[in-house]
This record gives sequence, C-alpha cells and structure tokens, in this order.
Amino acid sequence: MATPDSSAGGNFIREIVEQDLATGKHRRIVTRFPPEPNGYLHIGHAKSICLNFGLAQEHQGITHLRFDDTNPSTESVEYVESIQADVRWLGFDWGDRLFYASGYFDRLYEYAVQLIKRGRAYVDSLSAEEIRKHRGTLTEPGRDSPHRTRSVEENLDLLARMKAGEFPDGTHVLRAKIDMAAPNINLRDPTLYRIRHVAHHRTGGEWCLYPTYDYAHPLSDALEGITHSICTLEFEDHRPLYDWFLDNLDVPSHPRQIEFARLNLTHTVMSKRRLLDLVGKGHVNGWDDPRLPTLQGLRRRGCTPEAIRAFCEHIGVQKRDGTIEMALLEHFIREDLNRRAPRVMAVLRPLKVVIENYPEGRTEELEAVNNPEDPGAGTRTVPFSRTLYIEQDDFREVPPKKFFRMTPGQEVRLRYAYIVKCVSVVKDERTGEAVEVRCTYDPETKSGGPQAGRKVKGTLHWVSAAHAKDAEARLYEHLFAKADPDDVPEGQDYSANLNPHSLERLEGCKVEPSLAGAKPGLRYQFERQGYFCVDPDSAKGRLVFNRTVALRDSWAKVEKAQQE
Repeated sequence: MATPDSSAGGNFIREIVEQDLATGKHRRIVTRFPPEPNGYLHIGHAKSICLNFGLAQEHQGITHLRFDDTNPSTESVEYVESIQADVRWLGFDWGDRLFYASGYFDRLYEYAVQLIKRGRAYVDSLSAEEIRKHRGTLTEPGRDSPHRTRSVEENLDLLARMKAGEFPDGTHVLRAKIDMAAPNINLRDPTLYRIRHVAHHRTGGEWCLYPTYDYAHPLSDALEGITHSICTLEFEDHRPLYDWFLDNLDVPSHPRQIEFARLNLTHTVMSKRRLLDLVGKGHVNGWDDPRLPTLQGLRRRGCTPEAIRAFCEHIGVQKRDGTIEMALLEHFIREDLNRRAPRVMAVLRPLKVVIENYPEGRTEELEAVNNPEDPGAGTRTVPFSRTLYIEQDDFREVPPKKFFRMTPGQEVRLRYAYIVKCVSVVKDERTGEAVEVRCTYDPETKSGGPQAGRKVKGTLHWVSAAHAKDAEARLYEHLFAKADPDDVPEGQDYSANLNPHSLERLEGCKVEPSLAGAKPGLRYQFERQGYFCVDPDSAKGRLVFNRTVALRDSWAKVEKAQQE
C-alpha cells in the first residue's frame, strides 16, 4: 500500500507545464476539468479539480469547466448543478468559461463527415455483440467488418439518415477506420457515433445520434484551445486514439494528454457504479451521506475545502496507482479544524452529578476559552449549577488501574470550574447501574481562588443540567470494515465488507446553551470528544451534530515514529 511521507508530494505535471512555458511552446496555460454529468463528485475528483485549477492559477493561466455530456441516458441537470456547486465549494471559479460537449454537436458531426470523406470512417451495421467478437483479444488481432469497404457516398448517406432518425437504436454505428490488427485495442476501429432516441438534458430531442466520449473529448479540447489535457491513468491506452483524431482532422489546436494516478483511499470506494449501488440499495442515506467520499458527503460531515486542498497538495501527483490511508485525509481535516473550530462542552452519554454542598438555586457564569489555537477567538461564559451532567465513561465505581477520572473518594477538576470529589452513588435498583453520582466541591479551587492552582490528575468536561440543550449526535466510522473493500471470500462482493457500525446515533445528548440555534454547517470541537458539525436536519427544530473526526490522530503518530 503506497503512502506518502510527511513532505509535500511531487508533481511531475507541474514540471511539464513549466518547461512548456520556459521553451515558449505555450504562452498561456489552458486546462480543463471535464466531468461527465452522470453522478456526484467525490474526493478523487477533488484531486483533479485542484490539479487543473491549481496549475492554471500558479502560472497565470485559465481553466475551463466543461461537461462532457455525450450520454443522455445517464445525465441530468441535477448532476450539472451539483458539480458546479462542488467546484465552487472547493474554492475555484471558472468565470465565463463554462462549456458543454453538447455545445459542439454540430461541429463534431461536421468532423465525422470530414473523416468519411477522407476514407477514415465508415458506417457499420453489425450488432454490438458482433462488433465485440470482431474486435479480437489482447493476443489475437481483430477482423474487418464486412461493411468496412462501403463507399464514401454510401457512408455519407447512411450517416445523414442516422442523424435524421430513420433507424432504430443499435441498427448502425459510425466507426473510425484505423487498424483492426493494432496491438492497442482502442485503435481497432472504435465507435464514434451511436443511435439513441433519448432526449438530452440540454438539446432535448434535437439529436438522436450521439458521439462517444473518446471521440468528443479530444475534439472538445482542441476546439477550446486546451494546452494540457490532464486525465487519470485508465486513459493512458486511449492517448494514441486521442492523438489520432487530432492528427486526422482540421482542428485549431493539438492539446497534449497527460495521465496521472487517480486517488484511491482505504476503507471506501470511488467507483461511480459502486456509489450508485450503495445509494440505490439503501446502504447509505443518499449522496450526501457523511460516510461516503462524495464532496457532498464530506461537506455534510464537516470537512472544510481548505483541508481537502491541503490534502491534495500533500499527496502530490504520481505516475503509478497506489492507495492512500484514510487516516491521512482525517489528519488534514483535524489539523484544519483544530485551528478554526471553537471549543464547546457536550456530553454524549449523560450521567447526572449532584454537588451536595453547592447552594440550591445558584448559578454561576464561568469563563471558558473558545480556541486556544486562535488568540483572537476570545472567551465565552458557561453556566455552572448544583446539578450537572458528565460522561458515563468518566465514572467508575470500581476503577481500573490508572483511572484518573471520577471514582469514589477521588478528586477531579471540572473544566473551567471547581475540584469535586465523589462521595456516593445512586444506582438503578433493577440493573445496578449508576444513575446519579453525589459529590462535594471545594469552593477555593475556582479559577482566581486561593486554591485555583491545586493539582489533580483528572479534568472532566460537563454541562449544567438546568441549562443544557438536548441534541442528537451521529458518530461515523469507516464505511467498510476492511481497508480493501474487495478483500472478500470467493462468491461474495465488496458489500460483504460494509461496516455494520459505521453509524451510531446517540439521542439524549446534552450540550452547553451557547449551541442553541446553531446553524447547519457550523463546526465545533466538543472538548475531549472530537470535531462535530451541525447537520442540516437541525433545521427541523432539533440540534443534530455529525462527528467529523475524533481527536485521536493516528497519522500524526505514524509521522512522529518515522521521524524518530
């Protein structure tokens, strides 16, 4: 499993761009992010977005956002709008450079006619299955279609009738005439056009003849004057075809295709097909489920665009595929939130504490630090009263060794408040579980008091019972129990590795009153608990928080060990 070291990752594409500028090959860099509008963007797309927009920004170039919308069966306006929102959320702007492959349909058709006239394309009437059989294998050459020798006139006539809608789906296709014996199967007369009587989200019913991605993509790049067409490694074998189209047509420019390794993360999947499967089968709660690697899911979970950009810059751009530990992404999320997230106190599994010698009916306003990492964040006040809530795990009647939290006869400090000592426990008569802890407090140990500096080994967070706000917390773990979801016994698929504990809902949580009315999207550090984000469900009149990441940073420990 490939993992980067603690230094920023390399970027061989940046080196290519800088050399092209230095030699005068290009005066200005023009890149593009070309999503197909058939799904939601994920963290892998974020790497490409950061790369394309980032390279252009670094070198005073421009970046186009282009939708390669050549398959109306799977595309929709919903995806177009979500992709634009995600790119903007990441912090990038394409200005007035929004393009669609469908905007070039007339030009692409003209180029198809040009190929036919030059004897480099023909209409094939074989079925899809027959074309597949004729294509051959990696070790055997393909066979010519019996329609490969059709005359230019016949091909032009058939293509015009295909465009006019005379034929049903699958009757004919337009293929490039290259080499059926080519070692690269992509060059064995690839399909350029297929008949599909399906309305397009932009052109409606104007077309029933649609170009393939491999045909439309290089020509769209050329028409837009793209200088560097950056794509992932699965398109490396398609590069000769990309160049063939540009070499055999009168295009205004010849972009250079460069491939880089796609982003793979442990404990999740990036395949659109699998993401669709997870959503469609109800394994997750929609495309913005915080367990998914989609940008909408990461945003709902509380991840910031700054953290994603820093992560993408760190891992760099590689020429070989590898897999990045999810812990590294979580590290960058945690590092970013540590600087910006205000601290608050929240009790997820409440246990009542009554301070017997604290006056009944009394409330104090104690000063609490908002963020020790940000001196400008200031302070807030939190109410303190006789009855509080602490975490159930912070109390043990019979403690294990080195348990420095609350236990009978042991003193602990309440954060920003007093030192207290447990004197008795109230238990449920049926289960024997502790339901209430009785304590006494030392009034001299308040901040500013005579004994404020007295040391004890444990400090606990808490919430005043009279002032606490009810909330729900959603605790997320990895979507898949194994680092490699495909590591399954024979006969099972990746879904066998779904983690049944990937989501835990905790109702009845208690949070400090400063969180009343917290707006969806706001991020906090729950002291001693982790980083949390207000979920959009809070708009329904109840506080709901998603845990973004826990406080424990396993990647930081790995880095420290490597440095030592």
